[in-house]
Amino acid sequence: MPDAVFATTHWSVVLRAGGTGSVARHEALEALCRAYWYPVYAQIRRREHSEHDAQDLTQDFFACLLRRESFASASPAKGRFRSYLLGALDHFLSDVRSREHATKRGGGQAPVSFDVLEAEERYRSEPRVDDTPAKAFDRHWLLAVLDAGLRALETEQAAAGKAEQFARLKPFLACETDTGDYREAAIALGVKTGTVAVAVHRLRQRYQQIIRAAVQQTLFNPEELDDELRHLFG
Repeated sequence: MPDAVFATTHWSVVLRAGGTGSVARHEALEALCRAYWYPVYAQIRRREHSEHDAQDLTQDFFACLLRRESFASASPAKGRFRSYLLGALDHFLSDVRSREHATKRGGGQAPVSFDVLEAEERYRSEPRVDDTPAKAFDRHWLLAVLDAGLRALETEQAAAGKAEQFARLKPFLACETDTGDYREAAIALGVKTGTVAVAVHRLRQRYQQIIRAAVQQTLFNPEELDDELRHLFG
């Protein structure tokens, strides 16, 4: 179900991160990092920090949020979670000079982990776009949600015994296609092109459901969902 798949982006996880109990807080921080580490990393790199500094600062940002119990002040009523996170990051980076005098960033902790090689490879492969920091963060956040949604859909299909079919049909999720475009996939799967067309249509519907659920979980007011999607995809 979408709610289970995207528990990492739900406001309840944010509130749990601000609560008491070291185990729950640590788990919540890990979940948030897995969902949002790349938008944070890319934003730090855009601020002209080096690759290695961005790796350290990304670690430290999430560590500081937990250590200072910053999530305790977070509230769904204050707006979208992505806006809260960007504001917290801006505040963190404005104070980064004093942090550089610490013996080790993160207070000697390494509570979160991410693939540093993937991070820099993704960042370097991006086209250079003259976006505002807020717009760039929104774009990276949306891409993170789309990627997570695709992985969630792939997991669902594998659990249903349709891993091979999904691997063949995944390229069709990103663009509109004609029935004739399905011919090669149909031959490989040993089915008719019409069967492939129906399968792609269902996968697209399910993918949209997962993405809508993920975005909705970051909003206080569910009625804002369509406006939020228009903003992000725009």
